[in-house]
Amino acid sequence: MAEPFSNHIRFSVTAGVAELTLDNPGKQNAIDLAMWREISRIMAIINADASIRAVLVRGEGGHFAAGGDLEDFATARATLEQALIYHEEVARVLNAIRHCAHPTLAMIRGSCIGGGLEIAACCDIRICDTSARFGAPINRLGFSMYPGEMAMLLKVCGASTVAEMLLEARVMDAEEAVRKNIVSRMVAPEALQTEVDAALRRILAGAPKVATWHKHWLRRLAHDAPLSEEEKKASFAFLGTNDYREGLAAFLEKRKPEFTGK
Repeated sequence: MAEPFSNHIRFSVTAGVAELTLDNPGKQNAIDLAMWREISRIMAIINADASIRAVLVRGEGGHFAAGGDLEDFATARATLEQALIYHEEVARVLNAIRHCAHPTLAMIRGSCIGGGLEIAACCDIRICDTSARFGAPINRLGFSMYPGEMAMLLKVCGASTVAEMLLEARVMDAEEAVRKNIVSRMVAPEALQTEVDAALRRILAGAPKVATWHKHWLRRLAHDAPLSEEEKKASFAFLGTNDYREGLAAFLEKRKPEFTGK
């Protein structure tokens, strides 16, 4: 049963999968400050729960999220002080998603714009259908992207693609998003749920600690600094786990492994 965290956020955990749903369909799931704060609260719960094996982020209805709720800006982001508080909250959410201990997957239909694109970019895997549209045409609204948020997009898309989005206000279709590494893969609308479910099953089939370690090394190797001797040794921490022994035994015995996360 989904627990209501606000009028526009739904959160549930079923069989090891945490599902966070942006639910503001009257505004294509645009995100206001209250929603950002609720997502921050939910991510703290997710990160503290070792029983969670994967996190699915999605939007209700036919859209992922059409960015920030512009009606909110006039009251929640009207002054410099308010703007700093607002965007520090957004950055806190994005960092919580990006550094989540569990694998994260964004399921994307329709609009994935501005803040919605930033959330998706912080997920490990992004799967969309052909209806998806990606961009951040905020120059037409007279404001610039907060540097802490732009940094997240740069890590995923690269400077050239982010420049197209911000300087030209281009909104890209799903096929172009695949070519430019904005999403991991694209499927037909009727196949999206099936593809996402299959991806989650593959994640759940692996050893939990291995997923956490892989996420750590993906982040670490994004930096050019060479690994220290201690880091090289730490990369073999799996040798001391029951799951490693179980995985090897299951392979040799030609059966499915039963991982416990220990």
